[in-house]
Amino acid sequence: MKAEFVIVGAGSAGCAMAYRLAMAGRKVIVIEHGGTDAGPFIQMPAALSYPMNMRRYDWGYMSEPEPHLDNRRLACPRGKVIGGSSSINGMVYVRGHAHDYDHWEESGARGWSYADVLPYFKRMEHWHDGGHGGDASWRGGDGPLHVSRGPRHNPLFQAFVDAGRQAGYQVTDDYNGQKQEGFGPMEQTVWAGRRWSAANAYLRPAQKTGNVTLVQALAQRVVIEEGRATGVEVIRKGRREVIHAEREVVLAASSINSPKLLMLSGIGPAAHLAEHGIEVVVDRPGVGANLQDHLEMYIQMASSQPITLYRHWNLLSKAVIGAQWMFFKKGMGTSNQFESAGFIRSKAGIIYPDIQFHFLPIAVRYDGQAAAEGHGFQAHTGPMRSRSRGSVSLRSADPADAPVIRFNYMSHPQDWEEFRTCIRLTREIFAQDAFKPFVKHEIQPGEAHQTDAELDAVIREHAESAYHPCGTCRMGAEDDPNAVVDPQARVIGVEGLRVADSSIFPRITNGNLNAPSIMVGEKVSDHLLGLDPLARANDEPWVHPDWETSQR
Repeated sequence: MKAEFVIVGAGSAGCAMAYRLAMAGRKVIVIEHGGTDAGPFIQMPAALSYPMNMRRYDWGYMSEPEPHLDNRRLACPRGKVIGGSSSINGMVYVRGHAHDYDHWEESGARGWSYADVLPYFKRMEHWHDGGHGGDASWRGGDGPLHVSRGPRHNPLFQAFVDAGRQAGYQVTDDYNGQKQEGFGPMEQTVWAGRRWSAANAYLRPAQKTGNVTLVQALAQRVVIEEGRATGVEVIRKGRREVIHAEREVVLAASSINSPKLLMLSGIGPAAHLAEHGIEVVVDRPGVGANLQDHLEMYIQMASSQPITLYRHWNLLSKAVIGAQWMFFKKGMGTSNQFESAGFIRSKAGIIYPDIQFHFLPIAVRYDGQAAAEGHGFQAHTGPMRSRSRGSVSLRSADPADAPVIRFNYMSHPQDWEEFRTCIRLTREIFAQDAFKPFVKHEIQPGEAHQTDAELDAVIREHAESAYHPCGTCRMGAEDDPNAVVDPQARVIGVEGLRVADSSIFPRITNGNLNAPSIMVGEKVSDHLLGLDPLARANDEPWVHPDWETSQR
């Protein structure tokens, strides 16, 4: 098999690239190990806790024991299915802050400032404000990716925004527009009652052109001949074969699998490759390094009123919700239930938000286990720009073996200070008048935990990944010894090979990563096509006028 372009991974960035290449008349093969994304577990937004806990759809990766979290091994879900992680995630849509991308450019990723990437965010979006306000000039109106807002019928959603305002924080109509800072409605990749994954938005329209072939296979390595990537070796239907690329190979296999494939192909830290008997093609010590993630806690409150989603946490109610969704695409099954959000600064002197909140009107874990106390609600919160760094490395030279994932969570002393601040500020928000009619008592961490030492113990025991791994094939200047790809996402030292997914982020963005990952696919597709980048935007993001002296 052969095509002009071979993309490994039918996830957020891979689907976007396939679409743009196909629309330009290019022939593309997309290699994806996972199977179909059909069925209610993926397509029904309210069922989001199921696919990321099913080995059918998830690679099932776990971190190594984390020394600063009581040696717990934390789950690292990555989509093994059409649509990749966009088919198993929480469907939360966050672009990130403008200063995230300005930092990328300052780190050597020329052409990736906010002025450069904003046009690509607009190109990819079909924005539906739901009547909640916002400035449409900051948003896209006819892109493939539908972005909507939940109905926010539950009074707890408005209580969370009101409590933020009462605590002295900003309110924002659109955190993905000019003003991220503040409390307001949360956005989701849901449309017509369905999960609007990268597969639904990009891959299926691309396939209809006849220019895209989807191949279900497990990638083994990139074939490199005389310094140029010429194809991808795969196992397909039990047989080993090579899928040839006439122009370029692009890895879009996730921040876990993309560095793994590079190392299996001889691109990575030379000493590490030699340990596993892999011939070194290019010594790039940055491959697998710079691993970042968002760690979060669920601050849970027992509800004094039976108005939370817990009233639906029984088989009969779930059956009714499922039937409404299945036959009419209506009802509670059409939302991910994350319908209010907040972005705040932890203290004065920080120019843009470093704490994010997801509000949920039930006390429940990502594995679907509800709090034993019944009715409750929670805010997911954690620091946005941890200084801790981890790595992805090979367990062996066998492509079937899972890689070694070490996040090294909470290894920087400042992380502890920031995490305690997150917990204390969340408690302050829940103590506002807006929540007085609803708060019964605190479930987690529990009111008995107040001192730094007590909160640290809770963090060690209960902090969980927000499932935002990135940074393991960092983008930077060609003369940067720790960079893996250049600002056009080309692997430094190899011709005809690029990486385009969240692994190229120099630093993690402020919020959930699906939107920035799709943006990467959109922008890199123009590089693949040899097009001039979209014209830079002139929009100026909102920054608190007194950020140097005031937190709120």
